[in-house]
Amino acid sequence: MTNVFNYLTGYSSKADYAALIVAPARLRSRLCEIIDREARHAREGHGARIIIKINGLTDTSVIQHLYRASQAGVRIDLIVRGICCLRPGVPGVSEHIRVRSIVGRFLEHSRLFWFENAGDPEVFFGSADLMERNLDRRVEVVCPVLDPALKAYLRDTVLDFYLRDTERAWTLEASGEYQPPAGAVPGEAVDAQQALLLRHTIDYLHDGA
Repeated sequence: MTNVFNYLTGYSSKADYAALIVAPARLRSRLCEIIDREARHAREGHGARIIIKINGLTDTSVIQHLYRASQAGVRIDLIVRGICCLRPGVPGVSEHIRVRSIVGRFLEHSRLFWFENAGDPEVFFGSADLMERNLDRRVEVVCPVLDPALKAYLRDTVLDFYLRDTERAWTLEASGEYQPPAGAVPGEAVDAQQALLLRHTIDYLHDGA
């Protein structure tokens, strides 16, 4: 982190960091390398999956890498609150990609990146959307999650709620239109934000007791 702040003040030109991935020096290339690794795992028959939660996806390079990963057989879920220039569900191009947007009571501002990595998941969180302004013209930092319990919580609780949301979610079709999620079961509605709020309230009250 000291090196990042030195970079901000002009006292360092460091591009590679021990754990952090920092834009504009390295973030786009590193994320594309990780996406390509998932594609390689899929072609080799290993576990391959990508889940990304961000506010915007417009960078053409990242989109092309996601398309190629889909063509290799990687199942990809993108939770993109705002603009998304990727088209999911296009046969032969992006048929293994799903995109959903969630706009609810709270401003969605967290960014999460989850990669299966052949059974050894890598998880990151940070400030960056996958947009040219974030990758090329801003200093953004993405940090790995190292604690196995936190990795499991982010995947099995946080991202799971967002992927099952039926109340606030809209799914992006191959046509470019957004539709309510299909297949919602009556009586089993899921509001991801409300569910997480309730869970944290219960945890807070339990810890306070």
